[in-house]
Amino acid sequence: MTYEPEQLGQSKSDLASRLRELRKRAGLTGDRLARRCNMSQSQISKFETGKKTPRLMDVERILRALDAPPEVLADVLALARIANTEWQDKRSSRRRGLEKRQIELAALEAEYTELRYFLPSMITGLLATPEYVRASLTHSPGDVSTTVARKLARQAVLYDTSKHFTFLLTEQAARWAIVPFPAMAVQIDRLVSLSHLPNVRLGVLPVGAAMPRGPMNTFTVYDDRLATVENFTGRLVFRDSRDIAEHRAVFDQFERLALFGDVARQQFADWAETYRVDL
Repeated sequence: MTYEPEQLGQSKSDLASRLRELRKRAGLTGDRLARRCNMSQSQISKFETGKKTPRLMDVERILRALDAPPEVLADVLALARIANTEWQDKRSSRRRGLEKRQIELAALEAEYTELRYFLPSMITGLLATPEYVRASLTHSPGDVSTTVARKLARQAVLYDTSKHFTFLLTEQAARWAIVPFPAMAVQIDRLVSLSHLPNVRLGVLPVGAAMPRGPMNTFTVYDDRLATVENFTGRLVFRDSRDIAEHRAVFDQFERLALFGDVARQQFADWAETYRVDL
């Protein structure tokens, strides 16, 4: 299924209208439909007014309760899948202020307990040194001091032992030198240090190892309830359980092939040493 970014905003209201229309066409009140679906009437009302976006399984239950024909079922489920996907473009983030994005990320990190990061190209802010963080914002407009400070403040969540983090980095991500070589050595040393935290698993996928697929995009999976995928122009936010499950499956596949523990730490140490040798 393909769609334009502007569809992602409109689809939620379209889905609400379509569900309301189908219920009325079936001659059911919201209360009767709720009983058929084993849902509350207030939940049905929120779905039909757009106050709450239903999950795909909710939409399936509603459509089956309405005896929707197969072609309607397919059409509305496609609309529901779009409604459960959000496009966040970087231009809008910059207009709102990059520091606000850090507040949003901090909220996600506070809400979820199992966080998985697939990092094929660069080191993420949670693992970065101050110099690396500032360098990663080089192409951002305006004064980035507040954004840098908030990125660094977010790192405190790594020490919350009620949460569990798994980071998978490719060799390119670990070695991509966006800062001078001495600073890269320090950055890689920080990866080694953080890998000793009891609630942090830090794995690496070195070049030369056989891999079943290419590392397409940076992505994060939160508690198997949310997945975000990043590219140069923005990010996609997936709430559809099938999209989340697919990203989780990709993550698990790479995780099984990654180096962890002392083996990974030795690999990082060797890479850090190459930057010191090249001074």
